[in-house]
Amino acid sequence: MTINFGTFLLMQSPSARSSQEIYARGVEIAQAAEALGFGNVWLAEHHFSTYGYLSRPAQLATYIAAKTTRIRVGTAVIVVPLHHPLVIAEEIATLDLLSGGRLDVGLGRGYQPYEFERFGLELESGRARWEESIDILLKTFEGRPFSYDGKLFKIPETTVFPQPLQKPHPPIWIPGTASPETAIWAGRRGYTFVPFLVPFDIARELFDYYRQGAAEVGREVTPDKLGFLICAVTADTKTKALEAGRHFVWRMGATLRGPVEFFSPVGMRSRAGSQFALKARPRSLGSMSYEELVAGHFIIAGTPDEVADRFALVQRELGIGHLLLEAQESKMDHPTTMRSIELMGAKVIPAVASL
Repeated sequence: MTINFGTFLLMQSPSARSSQEIYARGVEIAQAAEALGFGNVWLAEHHFSTYGYLSRPAQLATYIAAKTTRIRVGTAVIVVPLHHPLVIAEEIATLDLLSGGRLDVGLGRGYQPYEFERFGLELESGRARWEESIDILLKTFEGRPFSYDGKLFKIPETTVFPQPLQKPHPPIWIPGTASPETAIWAGRRGYTFVPFLVPFDIARELFDYYRQGAAEVGREVTPDKLGFLICAVTADTKTKALEAGRHFVWRMGATLRGPVEFFSPVGMRSRAGSQFALKARPRSLGSMSYEELVAGHFIIAGTPDEVADRFALVQRELGIGHLLLEAQESKMDHPTTMRSIELMGAKVIPAVASL
């Protein structure tokens, strides 16, 4: 079974001298990933925080598409509840056309309360806004006049132009960490489902929920519909790789610390979802040591041979067709990031492909 590798960019780099340099580094990573055999580059949306310097992923994705020829460009994710769905539809279609049909669309609910607050929204409304918005998006991609009368959105008869190049629309990807309902919903619709930073047993359980949803509508689940995100770095020596890997601890720590009610207030999740979330993360990643995070496969760091073995393990354990690699984090310096991507393309990806 082959596996497609994608590089995931949070667009954060305290070691950069300016925001302009952060963006330039992101473009350089994307171009290197294309040259080295990666299948996708993924761009995350974040607002009002140095956790991520990219607030408009579609804009940078358009620029990267113009600077590349083969690699697919994805949003991981557009935080759907923060935008009007008609605007999202227009951006998706424009980017798909300009990229020559190389767009993958990751759509998410969002989880940062301060982002919702600053846009005058309540985090608890995220699921309802997300579900209505995606229904509207699908209607826009039909290319015909439509109207919509929902609880949150009222749209008179409208036709959206332009239309995407890919038909019926670009592939839709859905992330998941702790929501059985989301996994079932994605399975029913046939979207690619990608758990982020969860233990293997939780990922397998989420995939089972996804298969449940697919079975309900007679859909076959193939590996290309399943993905997994992991933090990973390689280097010329194990010592250098383990040193670089420590930067990923910030990803698990400062951004995820805080009381549960801050990230998941009452009403955001169903009772079943809340119970599953506690099982998925009985202990916060921010409380784990670096050694525990490596042992739990939340972070993979080692020589190319070691990393290839770990990736092969992930594939065997989960049966996935896509592996998204968070390739740069926090204060990891740019030369270390670029060397890791070079070794991933030159040694790791071919080694995994030959297994």
